[in-house]
Amino acid sequence: MKVPPLPHALNGYEHIRRYWDHTHDSYVAKVLPGEYYVTQNNEIVSTVVGSCISACIRDSVRGIGGMNHFMLPTETENSRWDLTTVNAATRYGSYAMEHMINEILKFGGRREFLEVKLFGGGQIVAQMSNIGEQNIAFAKDYIIKEHLNLLAEDVGDIYPRKILYFPLTGRVRVKKLRTMEQGIISREDSYNRRLNSDIAHQKLIGEIDLF
Repeated sequence: MKVPPLPHALNGYEHIRRYWDHTHDSYVAKVLPGEYYVTQNNEIVSTVVGSCISACIRDSVRGIGGMNHFMLPTETENSRWDLTTVNAATRYGSYAMEHMINEILKFGGRREFLEVKLFGGGQIVAQMSNIGEQNIAFAKDYIIKEHLNLLAEDVGDIYPRKILYFPLTGRVRVKKLRTMEQGIISREDSYNRRLNSDIAHQKLIGEIDLF
């Protein structure tokens, strides 16, 4: 099959890496920790989350939507994120949710048509504090306060997850992952330091869940 031309990204999202996936015959936008991506194209948005949360949000009528990937629910006075070069919009869930929704609305979405699916928040390292639970609680509280429509969720448990989101249709494919504990520790520490986790060397397990 001849690979079609890469569709134009919306303004402001040209930096997101996109590649052709022969399995799905579609372009995939790869969202890294601390990023979000919004599209009007018939393409997939993908990420891998551990204790982080990924919210998949779209206008169910117009098909415009996107995905974010964040760790900390809200900013704190002593937060180490202030030492990074990344702005608050990509650090905290409170900003990541608001900014992505505003982007969807800016490109033609309507708030009353928004639907949300939540993934992640796993306790991937037993001896570490459960930031995943905090992220889940924040995301659900945000959805309630903002009167958003939560359609589906796959949160908690002990596994990282690989997520494939199809904003045009709202379909999500989720695969639970098995990974060596040290690898997850390294990746989450890398996110804390650089917001650019390496998600390589993970193995798929189990069946794919559809949401």
